[in-house]
Amino acid sequence: MRIPLDRQSTEPLYQQIRSHLRQGILSGSLVPNTRLPASRQLAHDLGVNRITVENAYSELEADGLVFSRVGSGTYILSPNPLPQVPKTSSIVPWPLWQQNMQARNAASRPANPEAMLKAAGHPNPISFASGISDTRQFPAEDFRKTLQTVMRRDGIASMDYGDRNGYAPLRASIAHILASQGLQTHPGNILITAGSQQAIALVSQVILKPEDVILVESPTYSIAMELFRSLGFRIVGIPMDSQGMQVEKLEKILQQHHPKLIYTIPNFHNPTGTCLNSTRRRQLIVLAERYNIPILEDDFVGDLRYEGRTQPSLKALDPGGQVIHISTFSKMLMPGLRVGFLVAEGPVYDSLLNFKRLSDVATATLIQRGLEAYVTVGRYQAYLRRSCQIFRKRRDAMLAAIDRYLPAGISFDPPQGGLFLWLRLPEGLSAQELLPLACEEGVAFAPGNSFFPEGSGGQDWMRLNFVAQSVEEIEEGIKRLGKAIRSYPQHPHIFRSIPAAPKEP
Repeated sequence: MRIPLDRQSTEPLYQQIRSHLRQGILSGSLVPNTRLPASRQLAHDLGVNRITVENAYSELEADGLVFSRVGSGTYILSPNPLPQVPKTSSIVPWPLWQQNMQARNAASRPANPEAMLKAAGHPNPISFASGISDTRQFPAEDFRKTLQTVMRRDGIASMDYGDRNGYAPLRASIAHILASQGLQTHPGNILITAGSQQAIALVSQVILKPEDVILVESPTYSIAMELFRSLGFRIVGIPMDSQGMQVEKLEKILQQHHPKLIYTIPNFHNPTGTCLNSTRRRQLIVLAERYNIPILEDDFVGDLRYEGRTQPSLKALDPGGQVIHISTFSKMLMPGLRVGFLVAEGPVYDSLLNFKRLSDVATATLIQRGLEAYVTVGRYQAYLRRSCQIFRKRRDAMLAAIDRYLPAGISFDPPQGGLFLWLRLPEGLSAQELLPLACEEGVAFAPGNSFFPEGSGGQDWMRLNFVAQSVEEIEEGIKRLGKAIRSYPQHPHIFRSIPAAPKEP
């Protein structure tokens, strides 16, 4: 046990030992029935007299915090009857550098809809705020059996670091899956990451430095923007419409801001659900090549198409080395898998591989091996087809429920795939102000302002995840949302006439 002792202090050493252990017991870090080190051993470890340790233990026993068991040792008692030690002290404040960090965190932390919903205490909460698919669809028992098979097959090798760029058979499987989607690449150009979030972090840190400009769609993935802000990048937004990024406005922005990276989600965009049309995709590639700017393509749910024509990925249109493509299995299968990947060629791949090594050495090998054994091309495609059928029904259920329960002034473009419905409230309503009212009714959503670069608005927008809940939960959740909007004090008049008994779907 490592107890910090100040041998220059006027406080006796036994009192320092007592105080350290007492705080650990009261704070809960030393749990009841934990056996403390023998006095002889602790005295040896700390370089003090055994009597010093025995005196500290005696004091703790007098406090009712420990008890001695003859022939066995000294054990911790439950501190419940005693007042708990607070996490912070009004007498001894945090160091100044921590106080500054606390202020920055408070200023930059967006609203947490999930936490607000939980705090509201509704007995049957329904959340449309998440950014993932329905994990209940994933056959977890089958995957557990696969992991057991892998551990029997590979033994200790499944617990090793493995290849720095990822498990070779998994990279080969990903290359085959990408080829089935129209993106031809070699397994040697694939780097396995801990989810797509790590891929975004790796690429942005390798290519940019603090104060560099990064272009993003406005709106865009909120957590990516939080990452860019934390790394000191300057974020400039590119307007969007129903066809994705307005690439025709891009050249002027390139000339004005001289960005070092373009971050884009061209397929079933987060949060809007739109897809970049084919003309703009080609224009974007041309402009990036002309102005020597790399593109980071985030294709997190590009496979989840319910209708309409498929679009080639930007990487598939890349003449050579201009686009870095990232994707993930976490959104589609299970978020806890934390397995994503990126596709890149040339010297940037070597830089990304080295930075990945410095960041976390390698992605968990056992999960990679299990995923490779589970996700063959055929099985993955079958899982996608089944998921698309289920999620399309849920999208249609949400659209129908919105028509029944929400005001006529709401506007949206029905998405052709992906996870999200991007919905605009009637004039005068704020999604941020509506959120606590909705949580009281037992439903949460993601307010739109967190998806826009600073100062760009978004107060009247909300993002609704339509794949994470069942059809029945969607119906009830939208009904609750309508009730929350109805209770919005400034605008009770925005509702059209709604029949007492809702129409049958």
